[in-house]
Amino acid sequence: MTDRPTPPPAEENPDPATPQEPRPRAVEADPAEDTPAAATDTAPAGTAEPQDEPAAEDEAAEKAEPTAEGGPAAPVDAEPAAAAQAEPAADTTPAAAEPEVGAEPDAEAKAEPDPDAEPTATTEPTAGPGAAPADEPAAEVVEAAGAAGPAPRRRASGWLIAGRSLVALVSAAVLAATGLVTVRVDGFQESVTTTDALSEAQNSPSAPPAEDGADDILVVGSDTRTDLQGHPLSARVLRELRTEATDTINTDTLILLRLPKNGARGYAVSIPRDTSVEVPGLGVEKINGAFGVTKALTAQRLVGSGVGDRARVETESDTAGRTALIQAVQGLTGVRVDHYAEVTLYGFYLLTEAIDGVDVCLKRSTSDPDSGADFRAGQQTVRGGDAVSFVRQRKGLPRGDLDRIVRQQTFLASAMNKVLSGGTLTDAAKLSALERAVSQTVVMDPGLHFLDLVKQAQAMAAGQVQFATIPVTGVGARNDKGQSVITVDVAAVRKYMADLATDTPPPAPPAPTGVPDNLTGRKLLDLGAPAPARAAAQAPCID
Repeated sequence: MTDRPTPPPAEENPDPATPQEPRPRAVEADPAEDTPAAATDTAPAGTAEPQDEPAAEDEAAEKAEPTAEGGPAAPVDAEPAAAAQAEPAADTTPAAAEPEVGAEPDAEAKAEPDPDAEPTATTEPTAGPGAAPADEPAAEVVEAAGAAGPAPRRRASGWLIAGRSLVALVSAAVLAATGLVTVRVDGFQESVTTTDALSEAQNSPSAPPAEDGADDILVVGSDTRTDLQGHPLSARVLRELRTEATDTINTDTLILLRLPKNGARGYAVSIPRDTSVEVPGLGVEKINGAFGVTKALTAQRLVGSGVGDRARVETESDTAGRTALIQAVQGLTGVRVDHYAEVTLYGFYLLTEAIDGVDVCLKRSTSDPDSGADFRAGQQTVRGGDAVSFVRQRKGLPRGDLDRIVRQQTFLASAMNKVLSGGTLTDAAKLSALERAVSQTVVMDPGLHFLDLVKQAQAMAAGQVQFATIPVTGVGARNDKGQSVITVDVAAVRKYMADLATDTPPPAPPAPTGVPDNLTGRKLLDLGAPAPARAAAQAPCID
């Protein structure tokens, strides 16, 4: 059973226009992104398929309606109350609600379509014994203690993996550097939500051997639009994140920290979100849909079997989704995952605000209305919503998702440099804001301690960990569902990961003669040799 902070109490709907009655949530396909298929009333559990994000010329994806009985959920677009909320008495106490991300804009901005959204039909249970009240509003957000208000510009630089895992890694580095490890880290540990998904994945018959020469930590970035109790984020927060409400959960950031036990150099290996893999119970799917689709199907099954306790449905479906994701990663890499850490999109937002932005550099100006990206060329500092857009943009980049990974990795190095050398180390308010963000947006397995993340963050900053990306065979291919996918040779990926546990790092894959346009290509694309993660004095310019 997952330990979770107590959900915030229900309150009056602050927006009279917002409906209070439960309503089924129809998942709208994002016209700009790949979309996991919603489980419909004609599809049995285990058959839901992610829908692809159509290209500009593709037809809009068909909307799917949730089918499980009684799928009402708390209103998605309810505005938070204007009054400031009470702060927790101590830093080690889990916050009952999210920190407010910023003041209401003067003019209401239209939510940008989410470029990475892959909606699935996640069905909420009906009111019943133990269920939340039907008119329960969205979780109210409160201001983080000591955190400065957001600047007019929001974060515009980021990396996909850093987007969700950065909170845990960099926050841990901050604590270590300030000498507050025994106090602050213990406080973080007590307030973090835990999950049993890892033990279930490790005990599955298909799990790789436990002893493979390395300790492996899977760091996941989730774009969920809910808090950790399943309450929808307010419309205000969604505007700050430059996204819109959806029931979808995509794990667009996947990093496997591979740390050899023989003392050899460690690696932070990125797995592209569009990688086509085998997902238990679903067949061949995009890896970023493993969590969301499995969660949706599990929720529908529980509700259909008469489970009326919303908290139970949320917990069990989350665990099932995480278990499926871990199993998919293990099947692809041949690596047994030893620890699991997950950070939400909202957590990434809070982190960049807490450290007053991250320095990045672009070779040329770029814009993308789907992600909200609009950046000039050259050195710049990004935070908040701009940072979210920076790490999520892939349209307009030469290699799409692969270049987005480069952004994420560069962003992480720059963020560590900012944390370790900037005023964060001596600013109690910033440290409190970081701790609050972790307590409200991070999920870990019970066996992972923040001290483990401290050590890895320090090793990254010292250049003892290198960034890498799994070898791929094709970019922009289309699977039989019409989805844009990245193809891989599983045997090559497993060999690559096994070599990382030795003293001799694997060589860079050979340069390709061309980009395969189907699923049969086996020639590895040149992604370059692993690059040191050491933070530089100035961010290198990238696409």
